[in-house]
Amino acid sequence: MTVFDQLFPRKKVYINIPAERRTPTVKPIASVEESLDEVVQSPKELPNNLIYKCPRCTKQYFTKEFEKNEKVCPACNFHGRLNAIERIQITLDEGTFEEYQADMVSVDPLNFPGYKEKYAKHQLNTGFRDAIITGQGEITGNPVIIAAMSFEFFGGSMGSVVGEKIAYAIEQAIHSKHPLIIFSTSGGARMEESILSLMQMAKTSALLSQLAEERGLFISVLTDPTLGGVSASFAMLGDVNIAEPGAIVGFTGRRVIEQTIRQKLPDNFQTSEFNLKHGQLDMVVHRQELKSVLGNLLDMHRVTPSVVEGF
Repeated sequence: MTVFDQLFPRKKVYINIPAERRTPTVKPIASVEESLDEVVQSPKELPNNLIYKCPRCTKQYFTKEFEKNEKVCPACNFHGRLNAIERIQITLDEGTFEEYQADMVSVDPLNFPGYKEKYAKHQLNTGFRDAIITGQGEITGNPVIIAAMSFEFFGGSMGSVVGEKIAYAIEQAIHSKHPLIIFSTSGGARMEESILSLMQMAKTSALLSQLAEERGLFISVLTDPTLGGVSASFAMLGDVNIAEPGAIVGFTGRRVIEQTIRQKLPDNFQTSEFNLKHGQLDMVVHRQELKSVLGNLLDMHRVTPSVVEGF
């Protein structure tokens, strides 16, 4: 076991999923205003990260209660960001997840100045080896191939590792004939890997074309934010494209577009609701209903090997 494994034994973290995380329910959670006086008399006595303040409605909650609610604000339905482990925990059936290529890391192929140091820092700060976790598991008893990205690791940027792990997951979906689900969150291609990062767009898109030829099912779930080369490649190529409420989905940021076209954009521009209205998405689904919706989609698309052979 390496030092990294000793510091971050994440394989044991998300395989055994508590029952309350597997069956999410929408419940009101106590706000800080209602119960803070029972904990401490002065805000100065509060430990760090005890309180979460919703960036949309500014209502405050105890962080643990907010996390138990799957990082959704019950007051305004703001969806906080989940990392890959948290996403897998609330999506897959307990004890069914098996990770692919857990030890894959970037080798700094272009010797980009400072990249190795930044990469190591992100690993230590997040506990992840790169911006994605892939593997196989089950959702409501349906076998699936799954990939989940983490924005906290290098902004979820797509480098060689992300592209290769997604490519391998697609290949496994083709071979096993299991549905593929990818949870995307990214700022785009990783500039430190330059052209090697950009070529991942073509590689993943080509393999998804092969998956389509084999009549495989690909469900793309876009979370906040999904931008750049990720949105311009595999993230928008799903047979079903789903997004969480309020997620920013687009190619480049609002400010760059406004400066280019010299026009003011709508306030809700690039939100999942805006994209749904303009035909870029198939549905917008609340996080606490997402597993149920995915389960229904998988049930509808379930096929037997004999049926597949008949085509």
